[in-house]
Amino acid sequence: MRHILHADFDAFYASVEQLDNPTLHGKPVVVGGSAEGRGVVASASYEAREFGVRSAMPMRTAQRMCPQAIRVGARFDRYREISQGVMSIFRDLTPLVEPLSLDEAYLDVTAVVDNGRQPPEIAADLKRRVKYELGLTISVGVATSKSIAKIASDMDKPDGLTVVALGEERAFLAPLPISKLWGVGPKTAERLIAEGVETIADIAGCDEEWLRERFGRHGAQMQRLALGQDDSPVVVRRETKSVSAETTFARDTGDPDELQEVVSRLSQRVANQLRRKQLQGRTVKLKLRLSDFTTFTRQRTLPYAVQSAEDLSQSAGELLRAELYGRRRFRLVGVGVSGFEQSEELPEEPRQLRFSGFG
Repeated sequence: MRHILHADFDAFYASVEQLDNPTLHGKPVVVGGSAEGRGVVASASYEAREFGVRSAMPMRTAQRMCPQAIRVGARFDRYREISQGVMSIFRDLTPLVEPLSLDEAYLDVTAVVDNGRQPPEIAADLKRRVKYELGLTISVGVATSKSIAKIASDMDKPDGLTVVALGEERAFLAPLPISKLWGVGPKTAERLIAEGVETIADIAGCDEEWLRERFGRHGAQMQRLALGQDDSPVVVRRETKSVSAETTFARDTGDPDELQEVVSRLSQRVANQLRRKQLQGRTVKLKLRLSDFTTFTRQRTLPYAVQSAEDLSQSAGELLRAELYGRRRFRLVGVGVSGFEQSEELPEEPRQLRFSGFG
């Protein structure tokens, strides 16, 4: 039997801002872009959430719902610093850590339990250490599988600790709404509810063939999870498929110089990530969103893997110029790279590409 923890910071970005600026303690804090532009909420403190403010909400809407909210710009370098600190604490406990984002991870603590410690004790000690060393709270779910541990960590936020013991999985899941189950997004939930399937217990009790007819293999997987059956392992290192950066303009623009400057700036951000991850990629991608919200990507696979901002900017710039015609105006630009090769497998001196015949 496995013992899995899902650990998740509480209102991560906003909590870091309250930690670093004590005058924000107990006040509604929202982290994100300006309401004057097209800013969105990246994180909201629990004080702000009481007014209905949520992540991914337009900042303008958030400030209308909570006029007293204090907006703070995001500081991702600081959030990464805290994230590295908590991941180090996790790895002191077990080498089997699967980060999901800056603020959450799975931990397989089976070996720790086999050495005589109980899962609730392990989770409580982990919470205390994070609070003592980093000054922040995490919520932890304890279960025999990843899917249930993740649901459990969200049950008693903030600063929660929820344990689902062996044999209690189905009883724990049964009354919960279907939206809590892995893989049940808004569209799937809408279809299920239209058929009278509203709780996880309802999914568990469905005829498997009925689920397969409507949702294919995904239907059978939903039912297995609803029955508490999940043997997916904690994956220590995820393979990076792509690296990207994007920005949304405060005002739509069709100015070629402005657009190229943004592409160059995004290329630098992507290049920095590639260097940190020791990656070079052959496929450069450009993402564009028009003023009417039409979104599309263009890509080019190069003869050699690249990493430098100059190479990325040159290739993405060529893709951009091919899209600058008519009276097109753009509201979002993104640059990305995929098709990776590890940097250490390539020559120490990066090969400089010569682009010809593009455009």
